Amino acid sequence: MQQQQQAAFSYLQPYSPAEQRPSISLDEEVRLYTNSKDREKYDNMADLYGIIVMMEHLEKAYIRDSITHEEYTPACTNLIAKYKTALNLVPDSVPDLEVFMHDYKVPHRVRSPALTFSHILPVVLKSFTHSLTSQLACPAAANRLKIGVPATYEHAIGDPNHDSGKSAKYVAETVQNFITLMDNLKLNFKAVDQLHPVLVDLIQSLNNVTSLPAEFEGRAKVRKWLIDLNQMKASDEITEEQSRQMLFEMEQAHTEFYRSLSEGNGK
Repeated sequence: MQQQQQAAFSYLQPYSPAEQRPSISLDEEVRLYTNSKDREKYDNMADLYGIIVMMEHLEKAYIRDSITHEEYTPACTNLIAKYKTALNLVPDSVPDLEVFMHDYKVPHRVRSPALTFSHILPVVLKSFTHSLTSQLACPAAANRLKIGVPATYEHAIGDPNHDSGKSAKYVAETVQNFITLMDNLKLNFKAVDQLHPVLVDLIQSLNNVTSLPAEFEGRAKVRKWLIDLNQMKASDEITEEQSRQMLFEMEQAHTEFYRSLSEGNGK
């Protein structure tokens, strides 16, 4: 009887620290992966995360005149190329840039002494645990990566040393790019990797023609198609309807370009 009572109240026995319990270290690294495949996926996603944060810093530095046009353009082009490469490595995990930025809480501001991965990535890894309540906030990076070209290509930059010889060269390049793009569309070229490079050359040459008025609508049309194609994969193709619409708008922009030049020369 006494043994039965002791067994019944055994749960009231005092806690003994000597009992074998699993030890948990708060300083131990939490692994997100259990195999090499998952490890590679998370490494690639961390690279993509770092590129987004660096692009935000680069855009802010350019806006604040901390870097020159000559320094900004190649750095931005390099980051855009790296972004596209990194995105291709995680097509299943990152279907959309804004969804990725929202899911992984890309921070609004990450303090880093330089625009290098060695400084960015430690802060990036730390931010996964310290910014769980932050909202999507890297607008400059999201906009630049969506457009797919540096701001110096997207917007015209005035040249203080105006050279009539260079102006004639830029006009000729713009006409050539218009004709090349329209010929590609007439030849039924529909793949993104066939049209996107020509659009980049066209928007860049248009911005070099400083005599164009600010309200020139052709630039906005080229920019719109550039953004649309930048959201697609290189192997994707535009539809027949999109091809006809692009050709129609480029012919309009080409005609408007000539008219703007004529009006400028007539003044």
